[in-house]
This record gives sequence, C-alpha cells and structure tokens, in this order.
Amino acid sequence: MKLSRATALAAFLATAQAFTVNGPSRRTGFHLKSSTLEAPVTSTETTSPAPATRGPTRFDRLKKQYKGPRNNIVDTDLGFSYADFEEAVANTSYSFERNSIVKGVCIEYANGGCIVDIGAKASAFLPESEAALIQPLGSEIDDLVELDKEMEFQIISEEDENGQLLVSIRRIQYRSAWDSILQLQEQDAVLEAEVIGVNRGGAICLVEGLRAFLPGSHLAGQLATEDLIGQTLPLKFLEVNQENNKLVVSNRKAVVEAQMEDLSRGDLVNGIVKALKPYGAFVEVGGMSGLLHISQISYDRIDDLEKVLQPGMQVKCMIIDHDKVNGRIALSTKTLEPQPGDMLKDPGMVFDMAEETAEKYHAKMEEERKAREEAARDIVLGLGDSLDGLGGDLNGDDESSSSDPLADVSDSLDSLLS
Repeated sequence: MKLSRATALAAFLATAQAFTVNGPSRRTGFHLKSSTLEAPVTSTETTSPAPATRGPTRFDRLKKQYKGPRNNIVDTDLGFSYADFEEAVANTSYSFERNSIVKGVCIEYANGGCIVDIGAKASAFLPESEAALIQPLGSEIDDLVELDKEMEFQIISEEDENGQLLVSIRRIQYRSAWDSILQLQEQDAVLEAEVIGVNRGGAICLVEGLRAFLPGSHLAGQLATEDLIGQTLPLKFLEVNQENNKLVVSNRKAVVEAQMEDLSRGDLVNGIVKALKPYGAFVEVGGMSGLLHISQISYDRIDDLEKVLQPGMQVKCMIIDHDKVNGRIALSTKTLEPQPGDMLKDPGMVFDMAEETAEKYHAKMEEERKAREEAARDIVLGLGDSLDGLGGDLNGDDESSSSDPLADVSDSLDSLLS
C-alpha cells in the first residue's frame, strides 16, 4: 500500500516538472511545421503597382463558345478601304436640328407609326398623325406611307434619351398646299373642291388638302344640307390669310363668272322667284340673282305685285342688261307678252309662248335697228349736200371775199388804235 502511494507521487512530480518553464524540455528535438507562409521580407524601397488587366466581356465569352460556321470577311476586292470610309464619314455633315428637312426611308411599321432611317445615330419615328395631310376616314399607316421609298421628312422634336427624333410628312405637305393656294389666288383661277361637312353657317370644303369655309350665302342654287356632302363644286377665293390660317371660298362667284361668259342681251332664261320687293322681284337664274323690275313685268300698270308673282314661282325672262364684273343681270317679262297686259291676265300663257314671242321681239328689234341706221345715214348724206352748197358759196367769183378774211378786222383794229 505504501509502495503504490510512493509510485503515484513520483509520477505526479515528474509530470509537473515537464510543464515547468525553466525546466528542461523533453521536446527539444521536435519542430512543428506550419502551413501558413510567412510574408517575405520587403525592402525599404516602394515599387509601383502593376496595372489592372481587364477581363473578357460577355461577348468575348460567347464568341469563344460559338461552334457555328464562320464567314471570312475579305475586303481586298472592295473599291474602298476602311480608311476611305472613315474619311467619307468625317467629311459628311449632318443636320438633325428641329424643323430641318432631311431625306429618309421608311423601313418598318411599328407602334402606330413608322420607323424611318434618316442617317442619324438612331432611327427616327413617324407618328400616324404626321404621316399625311389628307387622311381618309378609316385609313391606317400602311395606307399613307410606303416602305423602302425615299421621301423628305421634317424633324419636329429634339432627341429623346435614346437619341430618337420625331419626323413629319404632313407639315411639308401643309406648306406646299399654301404655296399652291397663293398661286391660284394670284391667277384668280376657278378650282374644284369636295364638300366634306356642313354646319349652320355653310359648308366645309377640302382645297389642296386644307379646310376652307363656304358660306351658305355663296352657294349657287343649293342649301347647306347633308345632301351636299361628297359633291364637287366649282369655287373661287373670297379670302386667303395664311397667317391666321383662314380660307373662305365662294361657289356663286365661280358659277356667275362661268355663266356670264355665255350670256348676252336678249337671251331667254328660266328662273325662280326668290323674293318680292316694292320695286320688283328677285329671280334666281342659274345661281345668279337677277332683278325683274316692276316696270319690266308688263306694259300695263301693276297695282299689286303679289297678284302677279309669288316666291317659288317658275318664270321665263329675257335678259335686257348685265354686269359681268359684279355678276348682276336685269330681266324683263313684258318683252315676252304677245299683247300688252297678258302678264296680268295669264302669266302661264306668256311663259308657254315665250320662245315664239322672243323670236318676234328680236325680229322687231332688228327692223328698228336697221331703220335707225337708215335714218342716220340719210341725215349724214343730207348734211353732206348742205356742206357742198356752202362750199360753192365760199368759192364764188368775188375776189374780195377770197382775200384775207382778217383784213377788215386788221383795219378796224388800226382805226381803233390810231
């Protein structure tokens, strides 16, 4: 028992001595190996950092992984080199400012418009509302613009964040339409235009792609109703104001001028009584307003005009005078009366016999004209005979009479002055 205790104590003391700092170590021949590399000793001189190298891009990686066919690009047979192309680009000036006119080609319909290649860094966009000045109802962008056709475009915006511009064809056509209208106005020409709408004041016509107002008072023989839409009317300009975008036209003016060229005094025309006045009736003749004066209705006196003519009544009249400049005509029915007063008794009979009576009237006027010319000739011949007799008296044998006619006057003046 005592022996075992002594052995345990000796083992304890031996272990304690092994962990003593100043004591001898039994691991003097064992060295630990560490996997951590010690930092190399650097000199006191600083070295410049190595430049950072750029890694491959996503395109480089995809290109490296591409296993498809490859096209060998050969530029030896081309008429120009890359240097020539670069020089041409440098010498080319581009003007993509707002309101500039550029040439381009529509390449694709997209997003309610059209993609246009104008040579800029990004394709331009043509909205459908700017594709044409005249856009028929129900038309689409492919009906207004043709692909792969070179046209002129006007730039109407600045570049957006993507470098894209907005362009327009309508604004170029708008200016061209005004130029044509100003030229037509200067020529005082008659033009044809289609009625596209009506309102309370008149009608709306399409003139060279622009909306023009046709007042109801300037419609020849028609009213501004829905039936007028779609009709093509001859027109002349009443007012042209490009600054205020105002265009006013007249149908009556165009009709009157056209008819005035074919009208002459003595022509027989048909008309409709439009209004009665104390001094006569206004009769519409082919879109023109003619005056049938009360003194030209009948040879007999008229006490009540309404008993002879009524508004809306169809009449036949003879033109007795006209003013082509102002589009006015003077009419007569008494020249169509077979007998004086027939217009008061039976106007229908007068109108039925109007052609026959008009021929007789013209024959009568021709006879009177010839009689006046014969009388005028007789007067001229008689005056010639009188002058011949007067000439014989002046050429008599009295030599004193053939002397200076101022001789006596001179003597009288001398006597007065003496």
